Amino acid sequence: MGRFTILLVSVLLLTGCDNRKRITRMDTPTSGVATFVSDDCFAHIVQEEVDVFEALNQEAALLPVYAGEKEAVDLLLQDSVRLAILARDLTEQEKQHIRHGNKQLAPRSQKIAVDGIALIIHRTNVDSLISVATLQEVMTGRITSWKQLNPASPLNEIRVVFDNPSSSTVRFIHDSICKGERLSETQLSAVSNNQAVLDYVAKTPNALGVIGVNWISNPNDTAQLSFTNKIRVMSVSQLHPAMPSSSYKPYPAYLHLRSYPLTRDVYVVLTDLRGTLPAGFTSFVASDRGQRIILKSGLVPATKPIRTVQVKEKFSDE
Repeated sequence: MGRFTILLVSVLLLTGCDNRKRITRMDTPTSGVATFVSDDCFAHIVQEEVDVFEALNQEAALLPVYAGEKEAVDLLLQDSVRLAILARDLTEQEKQHIRHGNKQLAPRSQKIAVDGIALIIHRTNVDSLISVATLQEVMTGRITSWKQLNPASPLNEIRVVFDNPSSSTVRFIHDSICKGERLSETQLSAVSNNQAVLDYVAKTPNALGVIGVNWISNPNDTAQLSFTNKIRVMSVSQLHPAMPSSSYKPYPAYLHLRSYPLTRDVYVVLTDLRGTLPAGFTSFVASDRGQRIILKSGLVPATKPIRTVQVKEKFSDE
């Protein structure tokens, strides 16, 4: 039975029952139809996880919805979906809301990866070092020009671009970098998604893009030591001022060691019953095969052992 035939049958079964009748679940951990939501930041990774899972389980049809973090959490709280892939865990208040709405549901969270938020600039922009303190001043509007970072810069106004206003990257910058301080409304803007951020920065010399690191990973680099050549990736320092010796790019090793300051964890949040297709997909993502997909994407898998090596970005003439 094809994917869309299964989906149609499931919809008819649901619409043919009122709330007073018990709905019999048709899915198993490896078969059936399930819709789930994922933060758009992880769309590349999630789609590959889905493709591999469905190839291994021919009777399973997973239907991902990609959205900003706020929309994703809202869908989970409304019980519109029972699986979400997010850049944070649910708060205790959100978990209580789910339990109150359906006492059969017990929210369960599993860390599946360590992610990084990358700061990207145009290929011609030579100002590729920034400290967390300076980043905070840019995001709050106290620094508005590239010349304030480097008087020799030929660029003027800094145009900061995010994926969308309700994204996890905006929330991370607001909460973790700006410590809740109001973000600038004049020099910050949002497009539609991470791909749009990448495209905007690639053609805008004075842009500063905020994007999920897996969107800029080089798919041809199996060691994950380089990024796409469409843009430049800034190095970020926890210390101020930023110096080459204290600044790091979001390579997997630096994400793993937390040397890169803009690091965050990725979670699968499951509110469905055990033995269902969402539960089966969650187990797959956390399995060895699912974690290898995460590793290949440029992120750090949560449950797979990592071996770190030190690599010099530039070699001396010796």
